Amino acid sequence: MSSFSVRFLAPPCCPNSRPKTWLCATPTVAPVASEVEASRLEPRVVERDRYWVLKEEHRGGINPQEKVKLEKDPMKLFMEGGIEELAKMSLEEIESSKHTKDDIDVRLKWLGLFHRRKHHYGRFMMRLKLPNGVTTSAQTRYLASVIRKYRKDGCADVTTRQNWQIRGVVLPDVPEILKGLAEVGLTSLQSGMDNVRNPVGNPLAGIDPDEIVDTRPYSNLLSQFITANSRGNPAMSNLPRKWNVCVVGSHDLFEHPHINDLAYMPANKDGRFGFNLLVGGFFSAKRCAEAVPLDAWVSAEDVIPVCKAVLEAYRDLGFRGNRQKTRMMWLIDELGIEVFRSEVEKRMPGKQLERASQEDLVQKQWERRDCLGVHPQKQEGLSYVGIHIPVGRVQADEMDELARLADEYGTGELRLTVEQNIIIPNVDNSKLDALLKEPLLKERFSPEPSLLMKTLVACTGNQFCGQAIIETKARALKVTEEVERQVAVTRPVRMHWTGCPNTCGQVQVADIGFMGCMTRDENGKATEGVDIFLGGRIGSDSHLAEVYKKGVPCKDLVPIVVDILVKHFGAVQRNREEGED
Repeated sequence: MSSFSVRFLAPPCCPNSRPKTWLCATPTVAPVASEVEASRLEPRVVERDRYWVLKEEHRGGINPQEKVKLEKDPMKLFMEGGIEELAKMSLEEIESSKHTKDDIDVRLKWLGLFHRRKHHYGRFMMRLKLPNGVTTSAQTRYLASVIRKYRKDGCADVTTRQNWQIRGVVLPDVPEILKGLAEVGLTSLQSGMDNVRNPVGNPLAGIDPDEIVDTRPYSNLLSQFITANSRGNPAMSNLPRKWNVCVVGSHDLFEHPHINDLAYMPANKDGRFGFNLLVGGFFSAKRCAEAVPLDAWVSAEDVIPVCKAVLEAYRDLGFRGNRQKTRMMWLIDELGIEVFRSEVEKRMPGKQLERASQEDLVQKQWERRDCLGVHPQKQEGLSYVGIHIPVGRVQADEMDELARLADEYGTGELRLTVEQNIIIPNVDNSKLDALLKEPLLKERFSPEPSLLMKTLVACTGNQFCGQAIIETKARALKVTEEVERQVAVTRPVRMHWTGCPNTCGQVQVADIGFMGCMTRDENGKATEGVDIFLGGRIGSDSHLAEVYKKGVPCKDLVPIVVDILVKHFGAVQRNREEGED
């Protein structure tokens, strides 16, 4: 067993499990192996004084972000105390030098800090690491205390990667905030730019009667490896682009494996538990691609070694020119899946990588469950309660209340979901009635929202994000409310909003997606609009949505959405429904 290996107990066999086909959408086909010159497989980076830098002969045609990294490794702001000095400088001083200006606009993203230059100059969004979306009441209270001091500029968002983002942060406060995060067991390190994002797992891990495997140990180990236990890991922090990972533990595929760079799919092989691997899934402004099979299986003990090997192959060989062509799937396309696989294999301990297993544990025919509402846990006498957080936005007082509810009714734990909702686990059944009568659940975060509201997702939008073209969160709620007044649906319809083509709102996996754009109204005047996507699917029959209608002014959306719901999702006009009643 390698130094990166950890031994896990295999999960109990699932009596209803059966082999399934690989998770592919359209159908996704792995790039065919091609002949690759040996020189192309020479690493393009080298380690110097703990940090990994691009070799001189590969610096031609690199993108501006790579140039910033070459001038100074961003991890030095954390690992060598640079943030302490930067936080003492005034914004005027910072702006007077390109070097320090690049610090606040680019390098601080390695510490999870995103300068909101365009709309909130001098304010930062801070993104955390919250593996598997599991957090505590103490952590929640601390985050509430941070955003409360920023008043109207301070708030928090649940993200589509089971994570917290807090807003309103100012630079002088950052060193103290980082210390406070460490004291409650949190970190924001390596959560932005060319790093591994928050490891996603089953939000019901450890409490789900139907789970395949508890994903929490794996997600935690991945996060600890990637950040070197929050001390900083320069070996994994100079990737060509961002990189997403998930560990699947549910038949429901709550983890969305088809849109991750690396997805661990549970599978048995020769009586051993482990994972088949999918690679290369991603969204970007110019291209979206579903993950493809690597034709590889690893035991539970090799979850970290194979993650390290995939990351090193991507770090060493990935393209660093046009940022739109630097995600890992572009490398897989160039090399072909077999060559890419061989590069991963030679970076494994023992330089061996087993072929994929045919004993997939995820059931293909499985109706995806709803995490909202009250549900029994595998632990007798306990239930979990999923509550709806409208478009993921939470204020400081609400975070304090969530922490109180977690302590009073559960075990001080909260779970975040990729649908931007929250789960309170481990609630004694005798306390359920009292919990459901709490004002926060009755008036704000309902366990039983309407069918259209419960799966509504929205990115930050241009209220805070400089890249967003349109406002999303308030508009998503308003459009949905107006649509609900006109039609009734009999099942949830997943509607996702994203403010720009970077698609943080993941419109391509939605039943109906709205991507922000500028368009023209009936008078030819420029106005905020959306491109509408239709037909995204999640689960074992995943499929990315396709463009349905382009350039629709936001003010004209309601009747179009109503029409889509009636024609494609069986919605009924409310006036007709009332007439029939």
